[in-house]
Amino acid sequence: MAETGETLSVTQVRSAIGRPGWQRQVLIGLGLNKMNRTRVLEDTPSVRGMINKIQHLVRVEEVGRQGAGAADESQ
Repeated sequence: MAETGETLSVTQVRSAIGRPGWQRQVLIGLGLNKMNRTRVLEDTPSVRGMINKIQHLVRVEEVGRQGAGAADESQ
């Protein structure tokens, strides 16, 4: 993962029960397979595409820059 890349917090909020198999596979690809599980992922076009396919099953929040700390803000 890039040190200063944008990150997304992705939380599964709906069940995969009764969904097509490909939607379950997308959830697993994102590291989500149980309700209310959260993953922080790098904001890349491939991750955004996966989220777009299952947007009705997840909640997405932009976390910001990964690795940004107080030392970076003071300069």
